[in-house]
Amino acid sequence: MKKLKIKSGDTVRVIAGDHKGSEGQVLKVLKDKNKAIVEGVNMVKKHMKPSAQSPQGGIVEKEAPIHISNLALLANGQTTRVGYKMEGEKKVRFAKKTNEVI
Repeated sequence: MKKLKIKSGDTVRVIAGDHKGSEGQVLKVLKDKNKAIVEGVNMVKKHMKPSAQSPQGGIVEKEAPIHISNLALLANGQTTRVGYKMEGEKKVRFAKKTNEVI
């Protein structure tokens, strides 16, 4: 399985698809499917049956996963690719555009 360079908590921009240009924070990364759930992006409506949690039921809006290839990491407001380097004994991620540690 390929290592993903986007982690939960990162700020990303959508670079392809219907939501191109949208920005948000990664809530969850689905490693097995190569997808991520981004806050406020790719909202879908889900019809919920009445249950103990929601006795009323109804239509709920929630985020749907987006493929990792359609996301770019934001560093200082710019999209950038991610690299890895060793700082002492520790492996760190860095932004390739600015060479800053993320």
